[in-house]
Amino acid sequence: MYKMDQTQTPIFDALMEYHNRDTVPFHVPGHKRGDGMDNKFKDFVGSNILSIDVTVFKLVDSLHHPTGPIKKAMQLAADAYGSDMAFISIHGTSGAIQAMIMSVVKEGDKIIIPRNVHKSVTAGIILSGAVPVYMQPEIDKNIGIAHGVTPETVERTIKENPDAKAVLIINPTYYGVATDIKRIAEIVHSYDKILIVDEAHGPHLGFNDKLPISSMQAGADICAQSTHKIIGSMTQSSFLQVRAGRVDINRVQQVMNLLQTTSPSYPLMASLDVARMQIATKGKELLDRAIELAEYTREKINQIPGLYCFGKEILGQPGVYALDPTKITVTVRGLGLTGYEVDQILADEYHIQMELSDLYNILAVGSFGDTKEKMDKFINALKDISDRYYGTREVKGEVLDIPAIPKQVLTPRQAFNAKKWSLPLHDSIGKVSGEFLLAYPPGIPIVCPGEIITQEIVDYVQALKDANLYVQGTEDPDVNFIKVVDIE
Repeated sequence: MYKMDQTQTPIFDALMEYHNRDTVPFHVPGHKRGDGMDNKFKDFVGSNILSIDVTVFKLVDSLHHPTGPIKKAMQLAADAYGSDMAFISIHGTSGAIQAMIMSVVKEGDKIIIPRNVHKSVTAGIILSGAVPVYMQPEIDKNIGIAHGVTPETVERTIKENPDAKAVLIINPTYYGVATDIKRIAEIVHSYDKILIVDEAHGPHLGFNDKLPISSMQAGADICAQSTHKIIGSMTQSSFLQVRAGRVDINRVQQVMNLLQTTSPSYPLMASLDVARMQIATKGKELLDRAIELAEYTREKINQIPGLYCFGKEILGQPGVYALDPTKITVTVRGLGLTGYEVDQILADEYHIQMELSDLYNILAVGSFGDTKEKMDKFINALKDISDRYYGTREVKGEVLDIPAIPKQVLTPRQAFNAKKWSLPLHDSIGKVSGEFLLAYPPGIPIVCPGEIITQEIVDYVQALKDANLYVQGTEDPDVNFIKVVDIE
């Protein structure tokens, strides 16, 4: 299956060689293998990780100009995922997403994106100066979240924007829903466009046939993966996978060097190196267990009054081509509680912390680190909450309809850099927004920088606030004021 020996961990091995030499450090960081660090921190984390917190020198290689163990680790990751090059990001997947956008589009280029993209995508668009063309994802009003965009939506948007240079797709969504990424890749490439994929929540795809297809398997040109989200690397470590041809690999390296620190964390890179080894050599078995536990939990939750945990029954709905069963989305609307309320009850009373919550849902992320004991604790806590609240509160209605995507008169970059002033939201109709307005759920921007604020948008925001939904994006935390662009 692999061309290289995936049991190798070159970055970690180089750090172990440094450690085992008992090297005397006259280099940064100043804690000098932990000897100069206060015991309050050191006694908890231990000295081992501090002893491999080093800087750039020949033995451990350079992230900006890799020629040794870092280069080999990147080649091993590319081999494991089926790409032509895997770049290490210690700026998280947010940084990797910004880099892949800046590697593919420049100022004035059109890029087609779903409306429910992560804010790092918009940051990449602002940094690059590209012009976004939005696609509306499919909305599931039963559970109040956005799924994927359909292949038909992608093709129609390309036909309407033949001058677009690239298309960005989310695979899978935060909630584990995947669209038909292979069909989308075929469509995008048939129009000679570049396919960019935000695969933050899919670094484990491709290592077990019970999971959706990975973007590299589907033929994507470039994708960013949050290796720390599901696989066992440390937070902030990610991969940026590139397929040669439509994307210039040397350009990607230049952009990564532009965005990333010259003092990268070697413990983070080592954890990424070992995590790649783990998923490549043990992934199927580890994922089998994680999937089994998640499906067990899903089945038990669906037996609890007032709760619903979607699964295979939603396959075939628009925007739902495949599912990642390790994502456990629990719809709590049947209890008459919000997802936020259940999230807080679980955290405060049961010491169980969810990944996220929205108006109707809580999300638990399954991984290699789960056990049946932990899942049973979660299930039993939900049973207790159901016993207390089921049938005692009014069940909320459907999600409000989202306003039409407003007219864009400035690029996000132009609006971000423009002179702005603040005024009451109800007085902003007809003005050009200098900020975002986002509603959770379903996490789709109501207005983006550079778009005209409409009466429909203002009314919608007020309706969301009246329903106690979470609206964010403005400097004003209460969203009573919004900054608009002075275009005169």
